[in-house]
Amino acid sequence: MKRWRRPPLQHPLAPAFAHAVESLSTALSPSSTRHYSSTVRNFLVYLAAEHPEVTSLEQLRRDAHALGWMARLRAQIPPLATTTCIARLIALRAAFNELAWTSKLPELAHLVRREDIPRTPQSLPRPLTAEQDQRLQQELIRRNDLGGNAFLLLRHTGMRISECADLSYDCLRSTGPGQWAIHVPLGKLKTERMVPVDSFVRDLVHRLRFFRSLDPLPTDGRLLAWSGSKAGLLARLREYLHMVCYSVGLPIDIVPHQMRHTYGTEMLRSGMGFATVMKLLGHTDPAMTMRYVDVTLTDLQREFRLARSKPRHLAPQPKTSLTPARTGLDGFIDSLLDTQHVMEMFRRSLPAGASRTTLDRLSNRLTKILAEARKLRAL
Repeated sequence: MKRWRRPPLQHPLAPAFAHAVESLSTALSPSSTRHYSSTVRNFLVYLAAEHPEVTSLEQLRRDAHALGWMARLRAQIPPLATTTCIARLIALRAAFNELAWTSKLPELAHLVRREDIPRTPQSLPRPLTAEQDQRLQQELIRRNDLGGNAFLLLRHTGMRISECADLSYDCLRSTGPGQWAIHVPLGKLKTERMVPVDSFVRDLVHRLRFFRSLDPLPTDGRLLAWSGSKAGLLARLREYLHMVCYSVGLPIDIVPHQMRHTYGTEMLRSGMGFATVMKLLGHTDPAMTMRYVDVTLTDLQREFRLARSKPRHLAPQPKTSLTPARTGLDGFIDSLLDTQHVMEMFRRSLPAGASRTTLDRLSNRLTKILAEARKLRAL
């Protein structure tokens, strides 16, 4: 079946914008190229309808044309998502910048300004509530079908749904007697990882292998069969979750990614270190992990009470000695050694990043101070 294509846009500025899009998308994916083209087309359609007198790039103005198009975007019904508006503004701004360069019209670069682009909405973490999590898992276990086992696998490994679709048939690895791990392939952030799992998840993988063996599609090395494209499989899985939530009276706007939020929050509350949770989720930035985990008022109150009752519980303590504390220069050197020890233990608990690098530099300075202090003692 032939894919329907829209007819070429008949506008005097269409060739210039098409050339700009072609230049911008030289090294981009086809989907990015389509996004640029769609945004440019949307702007030119608006221009043709509201300002038909504009036939050259020199006539384009910010107040009448660019701001008018932005107002049209905001007034659209149903309203566009903020992320969609941001993407369109960025695409048109890039096209204007390219035209400003190629057409020697620098004023075009100021038609869409940086301050016109709204901030990306910061979505709050959305783990399932304890009741939602329990009811959903119970229903998935009861169904015990391909979709149910796939979503239980998501819930107990923290994978993205797209990573689950890419799992290989032999993703389950034995790491020792009674120990297993799931090999998660390259995902959204171009990272791969091993996620330790228990016997429950091991059995989930075995059941998914059984369902795969019953599928008439030829073996392709994947745990889940793609009857068509990956996008088609993901759409069917999301529809399955929607149906399950509806059947047990849960909100129908629950999405697969909430299971990943729930997994990360559960691991953190169970006492797992932040750096370990970050690694399990496959994140490269601690700020990203912080957006995934839900710190409730109960968690804050618990940590506050612990801090008040034992203020130094978060800092590794230096090794103590039964000998009395020394005074003078010797006591000063002992204090430097204790400080260096605490700093090093705390530094090791941090993930790689700017904070760890800064502490490493401070530790090196303490080492130099210690060396000078010992020279003084030798005098």
